[in-house]
Amino acid sequence: MWRERLKDFARRLKRDLVALWIAARDRRTPLAARGLAIVVVAYALSPVDLIPDFIPVLGYLDDIILVPLGLALCIRFIPAVLMQDFRALAAARGRVPASRAGLIAVLLIWALLAAWLVSLLF
Repeated sequence: MWRERLKDFARRLKRDLVALWIAARDRRTPLAARGLAIVVVAYALSPVDLIPDFIPVLGYLDDIILVPLGLALCIRFIPAVLMQDFRALAAARGRVPASRAGLIAVLLIWALLAAWLVSLLF
């Protein structure tokens, strides 16, 4: 029974990611929600994680906690009627797009952290 609930949660999470991707491109979405949706979706769909998955425990922390929390926060900022429309469009679309912007953002963060560490060492 818990497996089915977990699978259902994963399906809803995937659908809501696509719905936020659609919301970020829709002019009816409030500006603050659109900006936050861009950040959350870019990070969630980025092929590179801020915390790499091979790091024990912390590697999956962003996938398990940060992405769902970001989604929940975005959904609170989007009017319910619009979110229903976006979810319907996401269900019809079905697939999750890849995010080049997310990849660039995460790589930029890693480069800035590396530069900061080098500056501390020298």
